[in-house]
Amino acid sequence: MALTNTECSVLAGLLFPDVKETREDLEKRFPERDLGEGACVTRIAPSPTGFVHFGNLFPALTSERLAHQSGGVFYLRIEDTDALREVEGAVEIIINSFKYYGLNFDEGATIDGDFGSYGPYRQSQRAPIYHVFAKELVEKGLAYPCFCSKEELEAIREQQEKQKLLPGYYGEWAKFRDAPLDEVKARVEAGEKWVLRLRSPGKPGGRIRVDDVIKGKLELDENYDDKVLLKSDGIPTYHFAHAVDDHLMRTTHVVRGEEWLSSLPFHVQLFELLGFRMPRYVHIAQLMKLDGVSKRKLSKRHDPEAALSFYEAKGYPADSVREYVMTLLNSNFEEWRAQNPGADIDGFKFTTEKMSSSGSLFDLKKLEDVSKNTVAAFDADKVLSLVLDWSKTHDEELFALLGRDREFSRGIFAIGRGGEKPRKDLASWDEVREYAGFFFDELFSLRDPFPENVSPDDAKAILSGFISGYDPSDDQTAWFSKITDLSVANGFAAKIKEYKKDPSAYKGHVGDVSMVLRVAGTGKRNSPDMYEVMRLLGRDKVAGRVKAALEVL
Repeated sequence: MALTNTECSVLAGLLFPDVKETREDLEKRFPERDLGEGACVTRIAPSPTGFVHFGNLFPALTSERLAHQSGGVFYLRIEDTDALREVEGAVEIIINSFKYYGLNFDEGATIDGDFGSYGPYRQSQRAPIYHVFAKELVEKGLAYPCFCSKEELEAIREQQEKQKLLPGYYGEWAKFRDAPLDEVKARVEAGEKWVLRLRSPGKPGGRIRVDDVIKGKLELDENYDDKVLLKSDGIPTYHFAHAVDDHLMRTTHVVRGEEWLSSLPFHVQLFELLGFRMPRYVHIAQLMKLDGVSKRKLSKRHDPEAALSFYEAKGYPADSVREYVMTLLNSNFEEWRAQNPGADIDGFKFTTEKMSSSGSLFDLKKLEDVSKNTVAAFDADKVLSLVLDWSKTHDEELFALLGRDREFSRGIFAIGRGGEKPRKDLASWDEVREYAGFFFDELFSLRDPFPENVSPDDAKAILSGFISGYDPSDDQTAWFSKITDLSVANGFAAKIKEYKKDPSAYKGHVGDVSMVLRVAGTGKRNSPDMYEVMRLLGRDKVAGRVKAALEVL
């Protein structure tokens, strides 16, 4: 039999003798926010487990846009109630990762502490707040202590499985749901450990209806399980803590992955029983990946690109990743970007109406394409700065070489940059060594062969003839004119179309001659504009590389 109102009050005092604050005290301490009409208050609330999934950017960017486009508040809360799963240094990883991707929080947890009027923003520091509401639930007969051991709970589960019943702590299986006050008091005073459970009003087979911002109208099985609210150490479970926190921090929209849909009935129930106004839930479809011809969930166990750290280590600029994520979040973003090629991404009007309810397909090749476009729009100073920041941690040799003469290094990234059709060579900073390493003698080598249709004797004649007439002061027209004359003088067609018209009349064409010069100067068949490369290298270095090439021919 359930306890009387008087007995519930006695039980509440027995379980929480030190709790003196009330709901009213907390409501005054954390009042409604003074924001404009329609302003959204959103949050990101990760657990410090040491792994930040790429998919975390989806709710993070969605939450940030909803808040900042509406004149609201975006905050960071650390949900560290599970000490067993917490990894040392994980909070710093979380904060630095979100900072790297330009997610600016208006309040919340930082490496140095918390800032904002609705903290603490770490759940491990909020136990006294949760106990106020836990005590209130006990007083109302909506929660009770459970003294079951792990072995007893396992035995219950085994019996339910044998009888092919729904698993859980409910109905006749809820051993302490209606325990007499005298028994409970005796156990507490004897020092027995207990957890606090919700006295769920739900029944197996019951249904609830919820309106999700993305999924629309949902009908789900209601929660009938007397789930744990407080663990034996007094720390709340995530479910209880998030309901209390989202209420007191005045969260209006909870953005999270659709894997949380199974918990939604319990969360709805908690808000109702606690008497809180429920936030709008925004469940984002899972991130999928093609595996052969089928799709599967992007896995942190099997896919290195599932970790957010993968993109930092590779050196994908934060701007590129944000652009790519936005293409997955809103179906009209790419059209907007095509119409506004130079606009700040924050100028895009993000909307949940353009979000897919069926799942987004992750494509690393698409990210690379997006990143090449993004990097191509950066000026040389920005590229150099970002490459130096990245290489300082991930490629110390490259960092030292680029930092030796910054003006020279800036010139490397200025080649082909700007204008209506900038080069799109780089997608990530780990490609810089391959792209531009040849500029430095320490990284230069003749890696690629000279054109097969150019004999060693012809290659020597081309290189000798070029260097004898090379003048760094020539403009590009004069420079190329000399290469054309050099081609004709050595039996090569001045134009490719002339060679194609009558291949037997020539040894090759001007492109073959240019390739000889390219390989000699850069060691590669693929490199930026050779005129600009040679100007930057200078006559002495160009001459030195030509001489070295002549020696190996």
